[in-house]
Amino acid sequence: MANDLIQALKWLKEKEWVDLTHTFGPESPHFSAFEPADFTTLFTHDDGFFAQRFTFPGQYGTHIDAPIHFVRNTRFLDQIELKELVLPLVVIDKSKEASENNDYSLSVEDIVQFEAEHGQIEEGSFVALRTDWSKRWPDWDAFNNKDADGHNHAPGWSLAALKFLFEERKIKAVGHETFDTDASIDYQKNGALLGEYYVLEQDTYQIELLTNLDKVPAKGAVIVNIVPKPEKASGFPVRSFAILP
Repeated sequence: MANDLIQALKWLKEKEWVDLTHTFGPESPHFSAFEPADFTTLFTHDDGFFAQRFTFPGQYGTHIDAPIHFVRNTRFLDQIELKELVLPLVVIDKSKEASENNDYSLSVEDIVQFEAEHGQIEEGSFVALRTDWSKRWPDWDAFNNKDADGHNHAPGWSLAALKFLFEERKIKAVGHETFDTDASIDYQKNGALLGEYYVLEQDTYQIELLTNLDKVPAKGAVIVNIVPKPEKASGFPVRSFAILP
């Protein structure tokens, strides 16, 4: 059995692995309500070893949101099981639409069209929305994409699409390239992040600020989300990557 496991690992390492994670630092784009990250050098090699202190909100850089981030009396990050963090990956490409309309919101019809081409989305999948918004990183102005009145314009998921995926297709989790689950225009209209609240209300997680989704096929890959285990955390920077078929 151990030999089979080692052989499986060797086989996996023969596949292409794609990093889905931004490198982040104090100058990186981040949610406007947060202070910038602070990286401080505590000791240098002249002291005998190099050590640093990192100060940043849990929702910083490419990160995972635990259910407790938005929903009371739900799971913290350390309560998410290991096997939940490794899932079949589905990537819905709406980069062209998001380029033409920065307020684009994924619809149920978009999902139906995707399935007509690629087959039905399997139960237990991680579904990522590709908009190529990550290509704007680390340009603050391009990433926030504010108009003359100071309103952001960024694409996202419609609530109807999320309900279809979780309730009809029984998916496990979602991810996207923007700060928020909801398209900016939907947030401005609703006065709340209804899509994000809905996702976390399903007692699952989401990954925000993904990158390199353009290097991953629509179906057939696996996503792995490696994250530390801080006690009672609402979220944390994550190292997400895809193993291609």
